[in-house]
Amino acid sequence: MSQDQLFDRFERAISNARSGGAATIVANHNLHSLKLIAHDREMARFYARAEAVQIDSMPLVAWGRLLGRPTEPAHRHTYLDWRDRFWRSAAGKGWRVFHLGCAPGVGEAALDAVRTRHPGVEATSHHGFFNSEGEENAAVVHAITEARPDILMVGMGMPRQERWILDNLDVLPPCLILPIGGALAYEAGVVSTAPRWTGRLGVEWLWRFATEPHRLFHRYFIEPWALAPQALADLRRRA
Repeated sequence: MSQDQLFDRFERAISNARSGGAATIVANHNLHSLKLIAHDREMARFYARAEAVQIDSMPLVAWGRLLGRPTEPAHRHTYLDWRDRFWRSAAGKGWRVFHLGCAPGVGEAALDAVRTRHPGVEATSHHGFFNSEGEENAAVVHAITEARPDILMVGMGMPRQERWILDNLDVLPPCLILPIGGALAYEAGVVSTAPRWTGRLGVEWLWRFATEPHRLFHRYFIEPWALAPQALADLRRRA
């Protein structure tokens, strides 16, 4: 999808929800999620429920081109690529946003930063440090329902956020649901933001690794090898 097509998906999902339709998931794929769905049935089921899946990885764009697919660098989207367009649209079109995730206080600080750039944004945040079963989870779902969001951003990291969405999908209010990982931590300044040219050149992962080497070494240098069987199968089909 181009960014225009992605936002068209957003608009249609919000319009459908406001008309009483069902919740719509727009997910994203990177190498980490591909590794997870190969070994986690719940993750695979989550992606099967998504209405659309955006590319969140330059290696996937390159792999698509190698296989003859019409993928381009412009088809790779992360929150940082579309955040200002998103929040500008939210302010201008009256989208109500609920963010679930981050440590206590971080989400609120992030939304304060967003409102500084885009006055008029109507958004609420609840931290992601809660028991996702029983009374605590019920209270979170109740808070979301009371807020009547057009968009629910769930930022609790893979695969917890996807499992939570799947487990609660039937009791969540009609809205557009976006799993966004720790994206709002960038807004709060908790995590450094890579220059956007790194994303366009396909080296944003290197910037992120340099800032969080202990957390990301396994994901960037070990995990991709687990995809070798699927990659070989792709190449055989291409041949």
